[in-house]
Amino acid sequence: MSTIAVVGGGYVGLTTAACFARLGHDVVCGEVDREKVARLSKGEVPVLEEGLPALVAEGLAARRLTFVVGAATAVRNAEFVFLCVQTPPNEQGAADLSVLEGAVREIAPVLRPGSVIINKSTVPVGTAAFVERLLGEAGVAPGSVGVASNPEFLREGSAVRDFLEPDRVVIGCQDTGVAVRVSELYRSLRAPILVTDAASAELIKYASNAFLATKVSFINEVANLCEAVSADVREVALGIGYDPRIGFEFLHPGPGFGGSCLPKDVAALLQTSGEAGYEFRLLAAVAEVNALQHGRIVDKIRAAVPAGLSGTRVALWGLTFKANTDDLRDSPALGVASTLVAEGAEIRAYDPVSGERASDWVPDLEVAADPYEACADADVVVVLTEWDEFRWLDFDRVGELMRARRIVDARNLLDPAAMRKRGFAYEGLGR
Repeated sequence: MSTIAVVGGGYVGLTTAACFARLGHDVVCGEVDREKVARLSKGEVPVLEEGLPALVAEGLAARRLTFVVGAATAVRNAEFVFLCVQTPPNEQGAADLSVLEGAVREIAPVLRPGSVIINKSTVPVGTAAFVERLLGEAGVAPGSVGVASNPEFLREGSAVRDFLEPDRVVIGCQDTGVAVRVSELYRSLRAPILVTDAASAELIKYASNAFLATKVSFINEVANLCEAVSADVREVALGIGYDPRIGFEFLHPGPGFGGSCLPKDVAALLQTSGEAGYEFRLLAAVAEVNALQHGRIVDKIRAAVPAGLSGTRVALWGLTFKANTDDLRDSPALGVASTLVAEGAEIRAYDPVSGERASDWVPDLEVAADPYEACADADVVVVLTEWDEFRWLDFDRVGELMRARRIVDARNLLDPAAMRKRGFAYEGLGR
């Protein structure tokens, strides 16, 4: 087995480190936050991710997983170094590589000859060449350290399964021998391994997320059309999803895509296209449709309360960008909440895991302890995240607590017939 260093203890880095430890490798994870390192060393996982706490505990107990402060400390004896640092968008939408650059400059003097640096972070095309250039500037002899791209395809809420049961492993490298060495790390997973040049590997990641974002915006547009022609988007999605060339995944209308990946990667790919002199019109339309979808949900809420939003009490169910995660980044639910607050609505919200933190993102957001408290005296309830617990609430009790029985279901989570049977005015998407 190999010695692996993971630079960055965030969502991707922690999952990568714990999963490689599960595969039997010796892993050291370097993180700049001392308090976080101390917590992780005790097995305290700071993100909501199914199976990850158990893997971290297992790795610590077997002494195959160690957490240390600093990137240089982590990489001193490593054969493979995975860069899993943040690459947030800058004001233009391009990926900010300053943290990655700082990490490379920090580790360059202590890299082991013959080691391989692997970009796991989502980075723009040309980053592998950029890393090679940084190593040269730091005095690393050409060819003494390999550089590869190995993009992650981890979905929040199922990251452990995605790592250990991947659809594919993509490795981009100019040196075939280095690519083979990296592929050996994944041998036990028995997954298809695609070895390509670094630029293609980097683009595969962005293109994958851009296509998924396209499916989300497409089905939201179809839902809007369904409302105009009195069709049912759930039936339409079912009908087209059976086509194996299309599939069912991401054909669920909602308030738009969010989270830490799709919005950022769409913006970054648009920026890359612009820099290359190509106008990516389809992707620009995808981003525009997504931005407009937030407003369409607000329009539905506005239509549900004819008296106007000012002074109206609105209950929001769900604040994370999707269920089974605690991630609030670019959550469409928060975009809707901000608009409602700006128009004078009184908001009381409930989320199973991230309610308290949401008030940091949306001032004047009142957070409830449970979904029933959220809807007390509400004029309308809005379902913004598809948490499964919302399906099984006592809706007779919900109706009794509300001023008026109105529901705007922005996730098509609930059964319209059942809601209307209980006296609710129900409004979904494309139904």
